[in-house]
Amino acid sequence: MDISGRTVLIVGGTSGIGRGLAQRFSAAGSTVVVAGRDTGKVADLVSAGTVEAVRIDVTDPANLTHARDEVLATHPDLDVVVTMSGVMLSEDLRDPAHFDAAQTTIAVNLLGTIRVLDAFTPHLLTRGRGDVITVTSGIAFLPFPLMPSYGAAKAGVHAYTEALRAQLAGTGVTVTELVPPAVATAGQEKVNPAALPLEGYLDEVLDLLTTDPTPNEVVVQAARRLRWAERDGTYADLLQQRSQALSTLPGR
Repeated sequence: MDISGRTVLIVGGTSGIGRGLAQRFSAAGSTVVVAGRDTGKVADLVSAGTVEAVRIDVTDPANLTHARDEVLATHPDLDVVVTMSGVMLSEDLRDPAHFDAAQTTIAVNLLGTIRVLDAFTPHLLTRGRGDVITVTSGIAFLPFPLMPSYGAAKAGVHAYTEALRAQLAGTGVTVTELVPPAVATAGQEKVNPAALPLEGYLDEVLDLLTTDPTPNEVVVQAARRLRWAERDGTYADLLQQRSQALSTLPGR
């Protein structure tokens, strides 16, 4: 994928990996629009002229439609859509009260992804070319039992991405899945010492993303043990290790 001279929308790009990608695309000479519920998080980048910002709440269909029209009116040449809105919530499946967290997680991570794709795919198809990037997680392939709905949602995004790629074959629109491991953002570095430094992760992502042809999946080295655990025969052992985090739940 060529990341220079593009017009890019990153939904869920106000912090963490999304913000980092926005800066990388911008530094490569692309026009970048960052979208999220709190655009104040990128006020510094907007002031510096690095990105533009638009408010999008992926759980609000009317807001998303309005934002789509606003973006396309200003940037009819939009040719890259990155969708990565997400929340990570712990759940105790022994307590039915977990359902609220599950509902929020599915609404944002899975249905939010589908809404963004529904909003912008027709535009890319009309152009006859472009790139879609979805963002899943190593947890889509090896669950983290403390966050069951997060894993389920990300597994759903993976399956949806595979189907979207098949349906858009031959249209000129490329579909790529970004599969991050734990990355040191949003406090991850405090709870997971193995979390990758953000800038190093982005370096590896851009090296893979800009290869020709564009890969179907961008899986950095640290994510491969999760992505391929079943194939490699390590799934059961890794799942047992990851289940140890359940001890943090009340009464465990």
